Amino acid sequence: MLLLFSRMHYSRIFVLIFFITTISWSCKTDKKQEADTSSMQFNIVAENLDQELFACKSVAEIQNFLDKHAYLTKVYFTNAPVEPSQLAGHLFNILQNNAFQTFKNQLDTLIGDRQTGIIDSLTKAFKQIKYHYPAFNAPKVQFMITGFTGDDLYISDSLIIIGLDYFGGPEAQFRPNVFDYQLRRYQKEYIVPSIVFFESNRFNRMGAGDQTLLADMIGYGKGYEFVKTVMPSTPDSLIFGYSEANLKRTNVSQHAIWAYFIAGKLLYEKSDLKKKKYIDERPFTTEIGEKVPGAIARWVGWRIVDRFMAENPDVTLPQLMEIDNAARILQESGYKGEPDEEE
Repeated sequence: MLLLFSRMHYSRIFVLIFFITTISWSCKTDKKQEADTSSMQFNIVAENLDQELFACKSVAEIQNFLDKHAYLTKVYFTNAPVEPSQLAGHLFNILQNNAFQTFKNQLDTLIGDRQTGIIDSLTKAFKQIKYHYPAFNAPKVQFMITGFTGDDLYISDSLIIIGLDYFGGPEAQFRPNVFDYQLRRYQKEYIVPSIVFFESNRFNRMGAGDQTLLADMIGYGKGYEFVKTVMPSTPDSLIFGYSEANLKRTNVSQHAIWAYFIAGKLLYEKSDLKKKKYIDERPFTTEIGEKVPGAIARWVGWRIVDRFMAENPDVTLPQLMEIDNAARILQESGYKGEPDEEE
């Protein structure tokens, strides 16, 4: 699945005036304290499946690899550019390509040690989830490099597949075929926060009959709050995917952004076409202003949830995730578009 988050299971009215503050939002982290998990015994099973693939020397060997891991065709290669019957030959041609071999070696350098760079951080986050949800069991993690034949991430309750070729960053010889405004999130630093966000889906209750934009906003907001609770030292830029400039603007412009939502009676909008303008990823939310980042409704949803938690300090993370009444969270938050104070 590409990192284009869908709703979880998984002529201008006014011009905004933006003020650039000195808050370094790309480095801003949460003030929450991590739970003490130092005595918790917890291990993640990690497999370098790409190494097994690279050891194949013929189409037949790759087909044996695919037969051995039959689930890959069903869950990881769902968007492959060829039919399943041609997948082995397609992968063999990629593996034999000199440019791909150079790219693979470069990725090994850019990604670095997978244990210390990814698994250790993921283990720390999963320990926090385990603290809040004792029944949580960590999925197995598999690493893959397939020349963008597979997806960037596949995540289920039992398995996570990380397509490392997507996360080489700006120095990589090849980048994924996505829009420029999406590329900033295809770096290794975004892997663990993205996984934790998706893991929040299994705990995030949402009103099945509520199809409003507000419900979508609160759903995303709860997911972001989950990440910030589990990974409080993670910079906001890695959680929301906004640049430093966009984080500054969205914070100081919240009154105007919120006023637009209220004036347009958008919170209870049910039209998918209209909701997409504020929920989906775009370069900008041009309906509000040319410098308002896309998916602004997701971020505003988190601001509402964040204010709700501030007003209700006794509410635990599991209790928050169980609330399926978006209107209740908005009402009890008292949110009116207030920006954070300078630090």
